[in-house]
Amino acid sequence: MGQILVTGGAGYIGAHTVKRLAKAGYETVVLDNLSTGHRDFARWGNFIQGDVCDAAVLDMVFGSREIEAVVHFAAASQVGESVLSPLFYYQNNVQGAVTLLAAMRRHKVDTLVFSSTCAVYGPPFDGLLTEDHPIRPLSPYAHTKRMIEQILEDCSRANGLRALCLRYFNAAGADPEGEVGERHLPETHLIPLVLQTALGQRECIQILGDDYDTPDGTAIRDYIHVQDLADAHVLALAHLRSGGASGAYNLGNGLGHSVRQVVEAARAVTGLNVPVRQAPRRAGDSPRLVGDAARARAELGWRPQFTDIGEIIQTAWDWHRLEPHDPRPL
Repeated sequence: MGQILVTGGAGYIGAHTVKRLAKAGYETVVLDNLSTGHRDFARWGNFIQGDVCDAAVLDMVFGSREIEAVVHFAAASQVGESVLSPLFYYQNNVQGAVTLLAAMRRHKVDTLVFSSTCAVYGPPFDGLLTEDHPIRPLSPYAHTKRMIEQILEDCSRANGLRALCLRYFNAAGADPEGEVGERHLPETHLIPLVLQTALGQRECIQILGDDYDTPDGTAIRDYIHVQDLADAHVLALAHLRSGGASGAYNLGNGLGHSVRQVVEAARAVTGLNVPVRQAPRRAGDSPRLVGDAARARAELGWRPQFTDIGEIIQTAWDWHRLEPHDPRPL
């Protein structure tokens, strides 16, 4: 069995996935430029610091190792930042993917699992979103993910690339064993922001928009535990290695929680006060994103193990109580 190249494997979801791949018996090579990843997260694979936009680095990696497949996480991923800096997102995300795919073709590697997003979907957002929901990205970040999905579809038809696109809903939580968790500098994700506020590392949590067409006016999201996401990547890789077809799969719990509900759940888990402050909506955000993952369950055999929002927050809380974080405001 060859090695698995994991781009962005020193990041939040990437590191959890590398750990799960290692437990499943895979030998991994982690390629990360550490712009948002962390060297201490890359403890389960052979680490190489480098950028997927650098063709020479990719040729070195593929040329010096027996790479069998690629799991591609490396990308910039902040919705708000993408609205302000769209050109950077198109250059970094799309060009990086194209450079990676070209290197894979040069070195005859034809298997890829791609980290995509539910943000490729567009309105209407009522009910559970299936993989057949209209594709209408609302931000440059989401557009880059959809562009890469289209590129993968085209390459599959043209030269036999076998690729699975995994459309995450909101990744949350931390490794139950406490070895890796969520660390972004600066932090932009709701649950760690709430927990940092509970710890007194921030004065308050900003609720970005309270005028959405939702029961309490705040945005609703489907929170899926990061370990369940990692498990899905292992299953996706096994699916492709056994001759399974290319395609796209939602990864979510099918349960929606509003921002206010997450804050209340965090207060219950921590037993601490979490001061809040209202702020305007963030450009590019959707009012509601809740997914139907029936296809992943049926075709990949994927079964999320963490479905309760309190349990998800508890694993994050266990991590954040011990992990120093950057308290700078957004």
